[in-house]
Amino acid sequence: MSDTNQDAASSNTMEVLLRPDDIAHKMRRLALQILERHAKAPLRFIGIHTRGVIIGERVRELLREDLGEIPYGTLDISLYRDDLDNMGAMPSLKGTDIPFSVEGAHIILFDDVLFTGRTIKAAIDALTDYGRPQLIELAVLIDRGNRELPIAPNYVGLTVPTDKHDYIRVRLREHDGEDGIYQTKKPD
Repeated sequence: MSDTNQDAASSNTMEVLLRPDDIAHKMRRLALQILERHAKAPLRFIGIHTRGVIIGERVRELLREDLGEIPYGTLDISLYRDDLDNMGAMPSLKGTDIPFSVEGAHIILFDDVLFTGRTIKAAIDALTDYGRPQLIELAVLIDRGNRELPIAPNYVGLTVPTDKHDYIRVRLREHDGEDGIYQTKKPD
């Protein structure tokens, strides 16, 4: 990290939003919300790379006893982003794996943080290239507000009001080696 970045980082304040037990509780909350609406409906889950995949897998595991085996897929939205021109280098592709037909399916998309809504728009664009689902719902671990598009989650673990310039960092053990969610606030 350069000296300039260190100075900027030290002037920001980092707050722990969720610890491992809190994250487990929020995952159970997502699972219960889904179960309340879909006790019998045949669902399909799709996680958006990277941490949305992990969240979807954890919720799927929590629902296995009540809903049985839920078909599961992963979605890479890298080439559907509307900011590719601003990114410089080509994004790292993680691959999409949807081992079921999305045509007429009831799909729940999973992501870690809902912010502007642009990631979800890209996910819907990518998903509809595979067919036309009957219904798409959205489950997010954190809703931080500040939407730029008219997108709202159906299932939310935690709503955190943020300033547009704040940053939410989600760390999950399967990818990051630990569970924790942190908010960095930009100084006034």
